[in-house]
Amino acid sequence: MAAMSGRRQLRSVEVQNPWHSGSESVETLERRDGHFPHLFLWRGREYEVQAVERCWTICRREQGNRVEGYCFRLRCQEGTFYLFEDARAGTWHMRRRVR
Repeated sequence: MAAMSGRRQLRSVEVQNPWHSGSESVETLERRDGHFPHLFLWRGREYEVQAVERCWTICRREQGNRVEGYCFRLRCQEGTFYLFEDARAGTWHMRRRVR
């Protein structure tokens, strides 16, 4: 049996952000308090946010807790939406519409 050096060989792997998978681009037209989406454009239609029901930050531990982006659960008259702001790319994505 070969002796092990005690070191693990690490390899760099580019991991795609799971919030981009199956998402569509969104344009944020207005923000509330400089951070929260207030008005956004999706599929050619404007949506006004009535309430931010939840927000959270996505970080990567393996990269020193670097912020990947911000997630928002938003309530509009037309339904509830999950939006993701990619902090690295500066883009917004519609993850899903709940109702």
